Amino acid sequence: MRRLASVIGLPAGNVEEYERLHAAVWPAVLDRLSRSHVTNYSIYRHGKLLFSYMEYVGDDFESDMAAIAVDPTTQEWWAVCEPLQRPLPDGAPDERWRDLPEVFHLD
Repeated sequence: MRRLASVIGLPAGNVEEYERLHAAVWPAVLDRLSRSHVTNYSIYRHGKLLFSYMEYVGDDFESDMAAIAVDPTTQEWWAVCEPLQRPLPDGAPDERWRDLPEVFHLD
């Protein structure tokens, strides 16, 4: 199992809409995540910062993430959600969610 965490900004004016969308994530998006071996996926908010955590339980991470990325419904979902988010100001030009290194874990 692989644990992944990442962060992205969420301007205060977008909080209500972002949380409304995530209270009812489209079933096809959830299905695609499950078929790509993503489990225990959560997004938390602290002020203007979103923190996501997920676990990957498959055997081919790159292939499964590519399947999510090319899924038409997931692309539609991203088109709705991404304008609400703001990459962190010190990130790479093409970076959206910033991957975080794990510094501690207890099973």
